[in-house]
Amino acid sequence: MPGGRTGGGRGKPTAGDVAAAAGYSRTAVSFAFNSPDQLSRATRERILAVAEELGYRPSPLARMLRAGQTRALGVLLPQGLAAILRNPYYTEFLRGVGEVCDREGYTLLLTPPLRESMLEAIPYAAVDGFVVCGLETDRGEVAELARHQTPVVLVDGDPQSDAPGVDVDDRRGTREAVRHLVGLGHRRIAVLSFDPGPDAAVRGYRGPLARRLAGLADGLAEAGRTMADVELAEVPISRVDGERTVRRWMAGPEPPTAILALSDILAFGALEALRDLGVDVPGEVSVVGFDDLAEAARTRPALTTVRQDTEAKGRTAAGALLAAIRGEQQPVRRLLPTRLVVRASTAPPPPPGRRAEAAARNRGDGPSDEP
Repeated sequence: MPGGRTGGGRGKPTAGDVAAAAGYSRTAVSFAFNSPDQLSRATRERILAVAEELGYRPSPLARMLRAGQTRALGVLLPQGLAAILRNPYYTEFLRGVGEVCDREGYTLLLTPPLRESMLEAIPYAAVDGFVVCGLETDRGEVAELARHQTPVVLVDGDPQSDAPGVDVDDRRGTREAVRHLVGLGHRRIAVLSFDPGPDAAVRGYRGPLARRLAGLADGLAEAGRTMADVELAEVPISRVDGERTVRRWMAGPEPPTAILALSDILAFGALEALRDLGVDVPGEVSVVGFDDLAEAARTRPALTTVRQDTEAKGRTAAGALLAAIRGEQQPVRRLLPTRLVVRASTAPPPPPGRRAEAAARNRGDGPSDEP
């Protein structure tokens, strides 16, 4: 048994060091770890004992490259990790993906954009396939993955003819939300939309936002109204931006009696703004969200929202990707259902007199409480 490292203390031990110390070839060392049936039991045990003495471990990456698989699924993300990890939507989505990875014995690699490019991040991820999130405009990502024969499943993007996708029925969900508000009697509806990005001016709305806005138009049309009849604000998906926008609306001459947020996160910001302003929800203003994140049931009042099963979306996407990796036939697109969950944040609008009083108070020109 060797008394220590060969190679003069040069960093990590190599297969060559093990071969030299054990008196066998590097091929025999490789067989000992990767194809033990190619060696006698005594030879393999001798090589493994020397490797243990030297502290040698074969490179996982090299082993994966030899096997032609990594046993890892990648999730290609549309934003940096800090932004993704602050977003509870992705917490739920990745939990669903993780359940499949745990069950199937795969690891999970989160791949954020590199230099603000999803395309540039692809070559640095050693994975068997990608779940690609939020690819509303394909800038070559799908073609690049196809060129390397890397299986892919698109989520929350525009359908691509050559790539399977998993989405929810955004259009129906928003249509149901509008029907609910109109059915309660609301006519002054304001919409908090997430920012479509700089490409929208050229390419128009894409992905989930396009589908949710189409559902908004559908619901308004059923009531004999158009998009011109609602106030629409496009803001980043954050509580702060939802709160800031609602404060501005409520300070206007004709504040809305209902706010439809196309994301629960924006709805949470709306509720915070209304609470801070002393506006009664739903007595003066109703609020509806979209997603049904876990927090939606715990807000005060509990949030009426369009439910998409985000964990199920993650499980479905991961399952579809594994099927693609195995070369199995599968549907081009899976469309998961949505449904409106009515809670305590919606009610009929206030009568005109109370509405006028509330508007004056929000502008700060109502009667003073001082004697």
